[in-house]
Amino acid sequence: MHAPLYLAPPSTARIREHIHARRLGAIVTPSSGNRVPEHGWWAADSGIFGSTYVGDEAYMDWLEERAEFADRCLFATAPDVPFNAFTSINRSYPYLDRIRRMGYPVALVAQDHLELCDWWRWEDFDCLFIGGSTSWKLSPAAAVLARAACAAGLWVHVGRVNSFKRMRYASLAMDADSADGTLLTNGPDKHLPSVLRWTWQLLLDDAPALIDPEYLTSAWDNGRYDLAPRRTVQALPRTPARASEPLQLTLI
Repeated sequence: MHAPLYLAPPSTARIREHIHARRLGAIVTPSSGNRVPEHGWWAADSGIFGSTYVGDEAYMDWLEERAEFADRCLFATAPDVPFNAFTSINRSYPYLDRIRRMGYPVALVAQDHLELCDWWRWEDFDCLFIGGSTSWKLSPAAAVLARAACAAGLWVHVGRVNSFKRMRYASLAMDADSADGTLLTNGPDKHLPSVLRWTWQLLLDDAPALIDPEYLTSAWDNGRYDLAPRRTVQALPRTPARASEPLQLTLI
């Protein structure tokens, strides 16, 4: 079993120490006030899922100002619309290429019912960020999309991971490369040992999977995806990059 890299706000000296050592990654938003760490992996999130979003163009300016650090960035999210894949795709698509041209791997945030929307292509982004409501995020549809993205050579990130159970699900069901949540926003140093322990628990866990394999398919999938085997454990995350020959997957 592999352990997703957990991304934390670089808000304390202890957290930054672990980010610099690459035991954690950093996630930074325009409204957080946190700087991009001097060393280690980081990700840029728009911060739309909150009450302090700075606006689409202000977010683009913020990314441009930090483009010198893009070579260490795992992904930068495009603006999205929480809980609605159709309106989210309309909002995100004008920004995908703009973010790429700044030098960032760009993330499309998957929202509810993305599996039913055919207005997007795998080659247009570098990371699939699993967002959406909790019920959709934990659905077979979201799990299949995440594993399809993995098979297509994309980075997979899962948001709102605030427990070992959710971290284990991100690893087992979604083959996620990274995850984040608000746990280290609300009590960073207090919860830091727990988050670090999750990684070791996953790497050392040889217990039988607690997830029914039949749960990882859905009625609309019906065996039509030819998904790659699960990834092997990696000491460091791979650099996100689009696949040289993107896997052609058709969603219906």
